[in-house]
Amino acid sequence: MPNGPLSLPARLYLLAWDTTRLRVTGAAHLHHLVRAGALTELAQRGLLLDVDGIATPVDLDARTADPVLDGLLDLVRESRPRPWKTWVTLRARYTLVAVREQLAAEGYLRAEKRRVLGVFPSVDHVLARVAAVEALREEARRVLEDTRPAAEVSDRDAALVALAAAGRLRTVVPGRDRRLHQRRIEELTERSGAAAPALSRVVREVSTAVVAATAAAAAAPASG
Repeated sequence: MPNGPLSLPARLYLLAWDTTRLRVTGAAHLHHLVRAGALTELAQRGLLLDVDGIATPVDLDARTADPVLDGLLDLVRESRPRPWKTWVTLRARYTLVAVREQLAAEGYLRAEKRRVLGVFPSVDHVLARVAAVEALREEARRVLEDTRPAAEVSDRDAALVALAAAGRLRTVVPGRDRRLHQRRIEELTERSGAAAPALSRVVREVSTAVVAATAAAAAAPASG
């Protein structure tokens, strides 16, 4: 995929951008999706293990050199043991903010200062590298629509598309296409955790938690 060095949570954040309207879609639940991406990448790297359903750091010294992933690792280490689904939502906005700051530092986003009501300082982030995000989206769509076996897709790319589908990112999986590609999405979800049986369970649990968080965020305005 383009932008290979980008982490899974960073790529999910970028995929949430509508490059035509230049705005983020699914903002109400995007922090859950980004956190799910970080958890999945740490699990795929073997830095978070599944111990009886609990997200467990492999050791106290392991680092990734990615500040977003390392920040989440530190949070898990410093907290009491919790299941994966809890970590999808618990303090998830911290991970979203960290990803946004990282992408701004790398030039994918541009921070623009403004004043709310003409008085209170605030910062908006706008998409600076539209072409890079469009290329990322096109490749994600190819993974989704490709006829080659899911086993030939990398586990990181499979996780990207599987989580995008779980989080209802319409930029990757438009609502009208969800049922059409449901079998492919299931195959990519399984491929995401192919490295180990425990990892497969983790990816499915994280994906299920994203689906639940997304549905809850969508229902919140109606329940008002």
